[in-house]
Amino acid sequence: MRGPTYRKPLVEANRSVAGFTLVEMLVVLVIVSLMMALVGTSISRNISGAEMRVAASKVAAGLRYTRTQAILKKTEQVFVLDTGELTYQAAERKPEKLPEGMKAELNTARSELTSETAGGIRFYPDGGSTGGNVRLEANGRIYRVNVAWLTGEASVERPDD
Repeated sequence: MRGPTYRKPLVEANRSVAGFTLVEMLVVLVIVSLMMALVGTSISRNISGAEMRVAASKVAAGLRYTRTQAILKKTEQVFVLDTGELTYQAAERKPEKLPEGMKAELNTARSELTSETAGGIRFYPDGGSTGGNVRLEANGRIYRVNVAWLTGEASVERPDD
């Protein structure tokens, strides 16, 4: 017969078990959710910035199209902007809508104003225009689409850069 054998216990009573407590897990979840909220806010700002750039580019394209039509058809053509309805219309095209929440302002010759909220920039067959600019603003960002009166060329600038 053999003597008694010593067996080691599976879990030692004085040793703590490795892991996380419920409080530690909750603290980590709160920190992660705060970080996600901050990232979400910054992403939404970038999206509106992208919408601003696209809107300014589309307005400039509409102005360029109107100038081109005036030259090709050898007749005066008018680009129309309605700041109340947030729409613009290039020569002989359907009206386009600007994004919601955007402010638009038209600076043009007084003779081209059709109402308190609407007016246009006229292009001539020689490529010239009445000149002016379209100012677009949203979320503190500003884009300005300028039209040179002598050449009728449209260019986009961001004045706050």
